[in-house]
Amino acid sequence: MGPTILIVDDNGGFRAWARVLLESAGYTVAGEAADGASAIAAALASPPEVMLLDVQLPDTDGFEVARRLRAERSDVAVVLTSTRDALDYGPRLGRCGARGFVPKDALSAEALAAVLAGETDPADADTT
Repeated sequence: MGPTILIVDDNGGFRAWARVLLESAGYTVAGEAADGASAIAAALASPPEVMLLDVQLPDTDGFEVARRLRAERSDVAVVLTSTRDALDYGPRLGRCGARGFVPKDALSAEALAAVLAGETDPADADTT
């Protein structure tokens, strides 16, 4: 059984697609959340090993969720995702406490594993 993961995105279609993709690669999806408040509550109630976290959420941004989670559960590896290029976020990626960044259009089990293994630097993420 692979790592447990919480998928956080306000787009239900993306959550469903990411669930299928990651479960087929051996991840165990521990849950889903559509906003920052639900994500934090879920992660505190039953901490996953990994949180795949959209940067743009309806109630707050993923940077704030990552900061808050890091303060309360530093053992959860947060990986940010977005339809936008990592370069659009500049140094905020490195300062929020997230493990890294994977663009939505590049999400794969391999890309997520590379971030979790520390093979990418969140401040230098590129989506070429």
